Amino acid sequence: MNKNYYAILMAGGVGSRFWPVSTTEFPKQFHDMLGTGETLIQKTFSRLSQLIPKENILILTNEAYNAIVLEQLPMVSQEQIVLEPAMRNTAPCILFASLKIKKLNPNAVVVVAPSDHWIEDEVQFVANLQLSFDLCEREETLMTLGILPTFPNTGYGYIEYDKLDSRPIKKVVQFREKPDYATARKFIQSRNFLWNAGIFIWSIPSILKAFEAFQPAMLAHFMQGYSSYNTASENDFIKEYYPLAENISIDYAIMEKAKNTFVLSATFDWNDLGTWGSLYDKLPKDRQDNAVVNATVILENASNNIIRTAAKKLVVIDGLHDFIIVDKEDVLLIYPKSKEQDIKLIANKLKK
Repeated sequence: MNKNYYAILMAGGVGSRFWPVSTTEFPKQFHDMLGTGETLIQKTFSRLSQLIPKENILILTNEAYNAIVLEQLPMVSQEQIVLEPAMRNTAPCILFASLKIKKLNPNAVVVVAPSDHWIEDEVQFVANLQLSFDLCEREETLMTLGILPTFPNTGYGYIEYDKLDSRPIKKVVQFREKPDYATARKFIQSRNFLWNAGIFIWSIPSILKAFEAFQPAMLAHFMQGYSSYNTASENDFIKEYYPLAENISIDYAIMEKAKNTFVLSATFDWNDLGTWGSLYDKLPKDRQDNAVVNATVILENASNNIIRTAAKKLVVIDGLHDFIIVDKEDVLLIYPKSKEQDIKLIANKLKK
């Protein structure tokens, strides 16, 4: 394996749209959402380690999840877990992790990957990643993997690329915010738009040069503690300085400003598993299009439901269509799929 290959695995999200399974104390990346026997973070780590040495995969997560990461990924050392003392979006944590990697290997090329995505055809994923790494080793490039849209989704950002670029890796024209339905339809019809999957690839020199150009204050802020990184004194600096960093995403901070951004249209199936509905889409169904995880079911006049319980729990349903049914310890959720975005609001109300 190439010792210059690194990964920053993003595992700090809460996933409140998957309530009641996903909670602040135990979010979705640490659950076996698909009923495969592996949690989402375990599947992501396994996928990345097909190309990247296991010891070169850093796990970015919240302090509260440190013990869960060590339990679910026993092959990972404590030094590989980068703990955020406060939530400050993706730009600060990616910069912090990048500076840590620079001290370890200034020639590193890095993939930034969310821990909670569903990816089928891992052979193609590795091939796409290899192609991206090859380019980023040769050129000063900020790469992203885009997903060919299958419908006018209003829940994703989009990447517009140069229509006249015939190469597999295409020059990005601009990043576009989550559109309304009419705009999303225009994007699809234009045939030069991809969904933004939030998977980025670059060399350490390239991304740090971009921070120097577009976020010099943030770079200076984190460079104050550079001598302490990867040492016993790192934690003291980060606890004091990290919460003072600007709350901003890598998209806003860097990608939308840089002129050396390129995109590769992914050749693997992808789903961000952001809602119960997106999980339903990827699960096997019975003849009435019901998707079942873990439960034992008796279904009469029931269709298009997703049903998830503890292992082997018997669920009997009659006359229910297009619902989310989730049973978890002291919570039972029976909710229309059409209103799945509102589940986050319920989860947020219960926190107060």
